[in-house]
Amino acid sequence: MPNRILVVEDSRTQAMRIRLELLRHGLEVEVATDGPSGLAAAQKNLPTAIVLDIDLPGLNGYGVCRALKEDRRTANIPIVMLTHYDDAQKALEGLEIGAIDYIPKDSFAEHNLVESLRQLGVL
Repeated sequence: MPNRILVVEDSRTQAMRIRLELLRHGLEVEVATDGPSGLAAAQKNLPTAIVLDIDLPGLNGYGVCRALKEDRRTANIPIVMLTHYDDAQKALEGLEIGAIDYIPKDSFAEHNLVESLRQLGVL
């Protein structure tokens, strides 16, 4: 059974790009388009890893990450933040609340995401 990744991304275009790249690597992919539905999907389906944007409707990525890390059922799910923010302070904030990696959305983002998942043993 392939590993399942939850992608929480409000841009449908970016979510589709990420989903297609992960499918190409043999992963199952579920997509949520806002913070509350991403949190609910993670708690219900317990994915292998979560790819999480920061700017999300309803509850931002930091809030989703905090809630997941406080829930004993989801606390150990690795979270990779994939976002357009590329400054050190935003990255540090994400890592301090429990994200395992922080990847800026640039031309190498999908490659870096795949490599991060490979390092986590998901691929």
